[in-house]
Amino acid sequence: MYTDEFKVTDPEFSKLFEQFAYQEVINEEGKGLEEKTRYMAILATLIGCQGAELYREVLKEALADAITPVEAKEIVYQAVAYLGIGRVFHCLRITNEILKEKKVELPLPGQATTTAENRLEKGNQTQVEIFGEQMRGYQNMGPEETRHINKWLADNCFGDYYTRKGLDYKQREMITFCFLAAQGTEVQLKGHINGNVLVGNDRQFLINVVSQCMPYIGYPRTLNALCCISEALDQK
Repeated sequence: MYTDEFKVTDPEFSKLFEQFAYQEVINEEGKGLEEKTRYMAILATLIGCQGAELYREVLKEALADAITPVEAKEIVYQAVAYLGIGRVFHCLRITNEILKEKKVELPLPGQATTTAENRLEKGNQTQVEIFGEQMRGYQNMGPEETRHINKWLADNCFGDYYTRKGLDYKQREMITFCFLAAQGTEVQLKGHINGNVLVGNDRQFLINVVSQCMPYIGYPRTLNALCCISEALDQK
């Protein structure tokens, strides 16, 4: 366990954190997650809050117990769209280091399903499939001076990343929720709360995700995420 190094120097802290994060939180009645989902959420949260050193330790656990190398890589790749390469570069490097330690052959099998010619079309179709028909032609919406960002969202964020194999829409929307909650990016978080619900990740599921990630982002951002869930879904 990643807190083992503190057992000598910080025994009281080590004990109280382990009892809380690995006993009370995980076993809270009605607020748990399936193990694979819990690890995916925590890894996405650690990338989102820049917890690189802890990301390394949790990734080792996750690869041993719950997730595949492809799933781990897809989480990191998608983080680039929501955090930028500046925040994700070190986590991609760490992921490669851990996979090499585990004798996983790199590169992994390709997961892309789009080409340079169809990524815009496929990306916008993915936006429609997740968020609804109002997203049809999103790349052509908005003021002309900023319309290129909408195009990039369609062809890059959704066309390059969301269309990839390895994770399904429910998993991709869940990790996006975690990236945004960990950053405290409330406007975008509310949009993806709706996206989560539309793909089948209901209100209780999102509350459970936030609950399981609380030890990694603290109470303020946890409470902010819960407020966003209420505000986004109560408006409906």
